[in-house]
Amino acid sequence: MATTGDKTNEDGRKSKEEKQARSTGAQNGRVPIAEAMRLAAGQLAELLQCEPGSVSSVKPTDEGWTADVEVVEVERVPETTSVMGSYRVQLDGRGHLLGYERTRRYARGQIDQRN
Repeated sequence: MATTGDKTNEDGRKSKEEKQARSTGAQNGRVPIAEAMRLAAGQLAELLQCEPGSVSSVKPTDEGWTADVEVVEVERVPETTSVMGSYRVQLDGRGHLLGYERTRRYARGQIDQRN
């Protein structure tokens, strides 16, 4: 059996891991989506010295990944009045922070209103 670097089953089909890596971007030199989420939240939190709340979106780009990360900017009591910031974070394919920008600032208890 020749080794080509691809993981295949005995019948020649791609393995589950290979399919998952391909679907998450790891096949093309990009960190997997789950790792991109962790890296985006962690690096932004470290830079801003704010607690990360959640990652609300992650999308692949030509350079790597773009993620929207929610962070707690000002803690208040009750928690629903804490000030949150939504940041768009750009990562390269290896998961290194390239840049970020705040896209929104809001109270934690605020619900988006559709027009």
